[in-house]
Amino acid sequence: MKSFPFLAGVGGDLPEMSFCRLGCLFTAGLLMLLRRSKLLLSPSSRAAGHLVCRYFDVIVVGGGHAGTEAAAAAARVGAETLLITQKIKTIGVLSCNPSLGGVGKGHLVREVDALDGLCGRAGDWAGIHFSILNRSKGPAVWGPRAQLDRDRYREFIQSELLSTPRLTVLEGAVEGLLVSEPNPDQPGQIKVTGVRIAGGAQPINAKSVILTTGTFLSGALFMGQTVSQGGRMGDPPSCSGLSHTLRETLGLKIGRLRTGTPPRIVKDTVQLSLTKVCPGDKQPTPFSFLNKETRCKPEEQLPCYLTHTTPGVERVVKEGLHLNAHIQQDTKGPRYCPSIESRVLRFPGREQQVWLEPEGVASDLLYPQGLSMTLPPELQLRLIREIPALKQAEIRTPGYGVQYDFVCPTQLSPSLQVKKAQGLFLAGQINGTTGYEEAAAQGLWAGVSAARAALSLPLLALSRTQSYIGVLIDDLIVQGVTEPYRMFTSRAEFRIVLRSDNADLRLSTRGFEEMGCVSMQRYKEAVRMTDGLRDAMAALESISMSCTKWMEKLGQIHLSKTKSAKLNGLELLEYKDVTFEMLASAFPGCLSAYLEFSKRLKIEGLYRPHYMMQEQEMERVRKDENLSLPQDVDYLTLPISLSMEAREVLDRAKPHTLGAATRLPGITPSAIVHLLNYVRKTDKEREQERVHI
Repeated sequence: MKSFPFLAGVGGDLPEMSFCRLGCLFTAGLLMLLRRSKLLLSPSSRAAGHLVCRYFDVIVVGGGHAGTEAAAAAARVGAETLLITQKIKTIGVLSCNPSLGGVGKGHLVREVDALDGLCGRAGDWAGIHFSILNRSKGPAVWGPRAQLDRDRYREFIQSELLSTPRLTVLEGAVEGLLVSEPNPDQPGQIKVTGVRIAGGAQPINAKSVILTTGTFLSGALFMGQTVSQGGRMGDPPSCSGLSHTLRETLGLKIGRLRTGTPPRIVKDTVQLSLTKVCPGDKQPTPFSFLNKETRCKPEEQLPCYLTHTTPGVERVVKEGLHLNAHIQQDTKGPRYCPSIESRVLRFPGREQQVWLEPEGVASDLLYPQGLSMTLPPELQLRLIREIPALKQAEIRTPGYGVQYDFVCPTQLSPSLQVKKAQGLFLAGQINGTTGYEEAAAQGLWAGVSAARAALSLPLLALSRTQSYIGVLIDDLIVQGVTEPYRMFTSRAEFRIVLRSDNADLRLSTRGFEEMGCVSMQRYKEAVRMTDGLRDAMAALESISMSCTKWMEKLGQIHLSKTKSAKLNGLELLEYKDVTFEMLASAFPGCLSAYLEFSKRLKIEGLYRPHYMMQEQEMERVRKDENLSLPQDVDYLTLPISLSMEAREVLDRAKPHTLGAATRLPGITPSAIVHLLNYVRKTDKEREQERVHI
């Protein structure tokens, strides 16, 4: 018997069989669900009027990438959880591009998976084209990425959620929040106690509420000069009452951002012979640490196609500017995934890449990455036909833009709880981010935090020294956003340590022992991997020889013969032309048992000396992070030497730690010294008071 983590929550151990056979079983199971109910309702799914329980530990609003991860994480921690979404059938839908991962983003997917999240395993199940971006650079910045089959991804996420213990799924719309007087023993000016459902249904109470509204919070859709209410084409708009509650009742600072999506092109109308064909990697790399292989076999992968814009594209954009209401707005859009209109205006005369990406195994559509646009439909057709490969292309659905409200994330704590509102957590695009991966990472952490708060467990924090999720959250709550935030490896100071290949070693054991969101199966695997790597590195370090003897032993490797110091096996892995397989072949007695760790050992050896240097700086940052700053302090009147600019910045941001204060713009080293002295003084006074009592 063989266990397939792809089917976690759907089935158990299955006999050895091909992924083709597994796919048939999986599809058959989904068809059974479909026959039983038009809405894929499971015993844990309800319509608003038939919901028996009206009190939950955690309520999650929204069924996108943030909402699904939040709901699943909260349930794993042990909270009775309710996920409310407008349409159960759109849970797990890939609203924009059919892909997952990338540079920086792939790190987030791996970390979400290490904490037992869904998207990594879903990506392995639904992937149809796998590649490692940045492979020409060091492994620390490699970006695992996959093109996805839209239907397979949605089906996997729905199957996971609808079979998750302690999780109920409700189809409905939230029109407002229930609030009460705050708990005087906790920070906050108001307490959120539940939600009001549109349509007259009874309110639903909860200890914690997570909002993951995506682009639906006061969302508006733009196509040419046509504007309509909504967050995604084909779905109803969210209730305006929720925005009103956040702005007026809770007094939160609300901003406005925009994004967009390209037209979907009929594949058979594209001259693919005029494009550059880009196949996937010869050996697909799974996202999930539980999977040794992907569902899609190497030879079954679908290619992507590369083409470029022409001067004709720029001409159509400029001719249609007066008909493009979206691009004329001042609302900020994504810098790193801009519309074709923004790219033309920012970089006139430049040829732009356009990737034609498959949308699924059975799909007849291509997704033109790089051609997000909000022109009128007739101009969109004119524009794409200015590209030689798309000269005869047809559009199935036109592109459009979205504008939506977001909550300025500096109003959040490291747990993603709103500082002003006890029991209210936010995750995803409502916090000013863009991308599935950023949303999933926030959703998972908000789910863990909300569940722990509901179960009266202490809230935790992820440091930027521990994970890219920590970097993401710290950037949001300390710096805030002026445009949609996207993760890159360059945002992490310690990226040599925070690699995508070691996310399980960094997070899985902590996720089980401290957070409570990781299963025993994953925990045991992480412990096995940690112990195995430790033993393997010890074995490598036990083998030590001079460079001359190493060259005699291994043959064609390049070492300095003049180097007098001996090298052990782990140090030898720093050299590019030395692999662990070579060492295991030379010393089978003590190394062959660790061949399954060969790729990881090579990376560990490569970065070992750099890791030791970064560890000192990481320890300094950890010490700063451990120095908490009071949240009720009035920086404007604090009796220490601070400039008025520093006082205003600190009073506005209310940083939770000294480390967070160091990353605020306008905070000088001298201000940090004064804050440090203040913290030490107040800590000493409190200690003396405790001793006196």
